Amino acid sequence: MRFVLDPATERFRDDVKRFLDVALGLGGAAGDPIAFQRQLAARGWLTLAWPKEFGGAGASHLHQLVYNEEMAYADAPFANHGVNWVGPTLMLYGSDEQKARYLPRIASGEEHWCTLYSEPGAGSDLASLRTRAVADGDDFVIDGQKIWTGRAHLADFGWLAARTDPAAPKHQGISLIMVDMKSPGVSVRPLLDLSGRHHFNEVFFEGVRVPRANVVGAVNRGWYHIAVALDFERSGIQNFAVSRRGVEQLVSMTQSQPRLLCGRSHLRHEIAERAIEVAVGTNLAYRVALMQANGEMPNHESSASRVFGTELVQRVAQTALRVTGLAGQLRGGCEPRPDFATGYLLAASETIAGGTSEIQRNIIATRGLGLPRG
Repeated sequence: MRFVLDPATERFRDDVKRFLDVALGLGGAAGDPIAFQRQLAARGWLTLAWPKEFGGAGASHLHQLVYNEEMAYADAPFANHGVNWVGPTLMLYGSDEQKARYLPRIASGEEHWCTLYSEPGAGSDLASLRTRAVADGDDFVIDGQKIWTGRAHLADFGWLAARTDPAAPKHQGISLIMVDMKSPGVSVRPLLDLSGRHHFNEVFFEGVRVPRANVVGAVNRGWYHIAVALDFERSGIQNFAVSRRGVEQLVSMTQSQPRLLCGRSHLRHEIAERAIEVAVGTNLAYRVALMQANGEMPNHESSASRVFGTELVQRVAQTALRVTGLAGQLRGGCEPRPDFATGYLLAASETIAGGTSEIQRNIIATRGLGLPRG
């Protein structure tokens, strides 16, 4: 099967490619992600799919699809928690005052957000979180710890899941709260990932006072709002764009250095397998976008795209190291070659972040195949 997009969508894809050629240079990456976000905002692309009444462009799902695909393929720093799920969730559950205060500043790139969900003892089982928010007059007082918080050191606000009723069943005593990251009692400490980059952080809350007005939706109903926010995260095309780039780099390298496959024909077949998987996975992601464009609500389809895509990123990274051998373990350096070693290290977390492969398979089994819970 091959998806054929309409001419207007393909013209938009060309516009995105031309912009990226200028903004990122020849295969490089933007050094300042915040500045890059503002460039996107200036073009009206930062909130491309948001409704126009909330500061977006009201673009179609297919425009958003090719935008995400080309941005990921170019390794552009376009991921934005505020745009991807904070804003859409506020549109659904936020008060009029919250929408007026936060949505315009997210759309303009003025304010940036981090997601404060995971804790040392609550990752995939997020409902086990222990960070407390205790009512005190017109405020909530927050105490606890979050971990693996991306870009918390750059964020203006945090999208916090906290327990507001410890006596309630664990899914029913959680609230969703917006926290100013400059508030007294908030401390952010860096966590280096396997590649040595500072992207993640651990965040501590010690007696942090937050106005009740910062609660999104109803108190103790936050789990259900969070579930909707997580659905905004699970589309999938980015993983296939990244994998496509990796396969193309491998093909180019082996064409210019045939010795890499000399006496190892099985690796030629392995690269071909990865290329086929990229094509299959891209169709899965396109299917999700087309369902949305037709007014349908993908669920297990998104999980299928996600689990296949995250595991494919890892398989491509493994194939790259098998092809390049010991030299593939070198990172950086002066030689103009793909940094497969860093890609391999970063791929390790793909099947964990945003919902593990096990969780995605459970969704596919129960909601897609109708299997009983075991």
